[in-house]
Amino acid sequence: QVQLVESGGGLVQAGGSLRLSCAASGRPFSSYAMGWFRQAPGKEREFVQAISWNGGTRYDADSVKGRFTISRDNARNTVYLQMNSLKPEDTAVYYCAAGRLATPDLKQYDYWGQGTQVTVSS
Repeated sequence: QVQLVESGGGLVQAGGSLRLSCAASGRPFSSYAMGWFRQAPGKEREFVQAISWNGGTRYDADSVKGRFTISRDNARNTVYLQMNSLKPEDTAVYYCAAGRLATPDLKQYDYWGQGTQVTVSS
């Protein structure tokens, strides 16, 4: 089992920045690929970014390319999502997830956090 706890969400104006963190406990963090997903009200959960176990492979959703950056610190059992140039359409609950492969497919992730709310005002 892996437990994931997100933090760092909040209210920010358009054009601002936030950094989300996801702290993992349980099985060795470094053995898992990690992903960030988000879900806006009335919409399906969608992929944001993913990173392989050693950080060597990363995937981005087109909607966040050049603005968001995923990174991980295996010594701290933490994955981060740096979000810059935020837009109102980035408003959503953001979830981190752990799985065997870094992939945009949310069905491939075995463990999920409880989510953290990000609200971007115009």
